[in-house]
Parts: sequence; structure tokens; C-alpha cells
Amino acid sequence: MKQYEAVIKVMEENGGLATLGYLNQNVLKVPNCEWKTKTPFASIRRIVQDERFFFKIKPGLWALKSHKEEILENYHISSKSPEEVDEFNHSYYQGLLVEIGNIKNYKTYIPNQDKNKKFLNKTLSEIRTVDNIFKFSYDEIVGKARTVDVVWFNNRNLPNFMFEVEHTTDIYNSLLKFCDLQDFYINFYIVSDNRRKREYIQKISANVFSDIKSRIKFLDYESLSEWHAKSFEIYSLEKKIF
Repeated sequence: MKQYEAVIKVMEENGGLATLGYLNQNVLKVPNCEWKTKTPFASIRRIVQDERFFFKIKPGLWALKSHKEEILENYHISSKSPEEVDEFNHSYYQGLLVEIGNIKNYKTYIPNQDKNKKFLNKTLSEIRTVDNIFKFSYDEIVGKARTVDVVWFNNRNLPNFMFEVEHTTDIYNSLLKFCDLQDFYINFYIVSDNRRKREYIQKISANVFSDIKSRIKFLDYESLSEWHAKSFEIYSLEKKIF
């Protein structure tokens, strides 16, 4: 079996589409396909850019051209409804963050209001590891944390990372939420398209955020997708070594 055929096989078995991270984890397991290269993950990245067989949906997400119409319809990627498109985008990036957290052995949480939203061919509730947020503080504080898009908890059930995915919603509201949680040792991230970075810089420069500004970072979608893919590369290599 040729290498590109192995990639096609994995995608077909996954419903015609896959994240680069998923491919990194599964393509090398396909039997009767040799990878005589020291950089197989780079080869996979190159293969999915072959426009004869694949097309790019989102950063880090590729699909088979033979399944294009079906995928675009089923996942509302080209929907005429802006709400459906926004929901796909928002839950997709939430899913990437949850999967990274899982690989890094954090306990991952997403709000119950999002649990039935789709992350590709699963729901977000199927990939998160915490169904109900830990009561790590007073009810009012926990109530604020409960609405954060993605939270990673450490092995002491305390929040270490919080991510707010801002596809179309107001960044300012998320920054205020982080302010309310600043007394905890948490790494805060605004996740959005790089085109909104200027807006982020403008809003975080307000005096109200001066005490917490240095603890909040902007993570663009391309960097997130690369982080996701690299996390699976490292995970696959470590499984092979250990």
C-alpha cells in the first residue's frame, strides 16, 4: 500500500475527514505500508496537501475530495445559516483544546450547554473527561468558571488552564471573566482568528485589565491546530519509545 493510500484509508474509516493530529496517531498503524523516512509526520502533512485527493476545511482539518459534498452538508460547513457555521467553528476549536488537554493528562471540562455540540463525528461530551466542574472555590467563583469554553484541571482538581474561544462573540466579556478568576494560578487564553488580534490588543489595554494583562495570551487558530498536530506527534513517538 502506498503512503497516500494509507492516509485515504484512515480518513475513510473516520467518515471521510480527520484532523492532522488524528492522522499522526493512526496512519502509521496501517498494515502493509512502509514509511522509510525519519520524518513520517512531515510526509503526512505533505500528502494531505495533494489536491487530487484531499481538501482543507479548517486549520488542521482535512477531508477526502470524494466525500466533499457529503461532508460540507453533514457538518454544516457551507451552510446558509451563519449560526450553524459559527457553531461548527466554535465546537471544532473547543474539541482541539480538549484533545490536547487529554493528551497532557489534564482533566478536561467544557460547559454542559455545549456538551451535545458536535466535534466532527463525536459530541464534545464524548471527549471531555469531567462531566461536572470541580467545586474548587466559593459557589460564585465556580459559577464563573463553569461558563468558560474549555478548562484543564490538574491532578488536585484545580484549574490550570482556561480557554475562551472567540469566533464571533465579544472578547471583552471573556477578559472580564478572567479578571474574576485572577486569584487562582491559571493560564488564560483567548482563542480566535488572527484577524482579531488587533481587537484583542486594543481591549486588553484597558486599565481594568492592567493587573492581569501579562497572564492572558492570544492563541490564533493556526497555532492551535499546529499545537494539536504536534501534541499527537509527540504522543505517538512516546508510545513507541516507552
